[in-house]
Amino acid sequence: MRKSLSVVTVMAVLGLAACGDTELERGVSGAAIGAGAATVTGGNAVTGAVIGGAAGVFCDDLTPELCN
Repeated sequence: MRKSLSVVTVMAVLGLAACGDTELERGVSGAAIGAGAATVTGGNAVTGAVIGGAAGVFCDDLTPELCN
């Protein structure tokens, strides 16, 4: 159960990290969403923020159709 919840959380962070017009905005929103998701699921908030922030910053490079 915990593993499937983690997968859902990661997918939600990747999807929501696309919010914003610039890489900085997407990075900040991704970090906030990642930290919140990690806290809710019992994970490490710092790790969640790093993963979410990275997803936000690199979103337009990996999936430009989702980040515009």
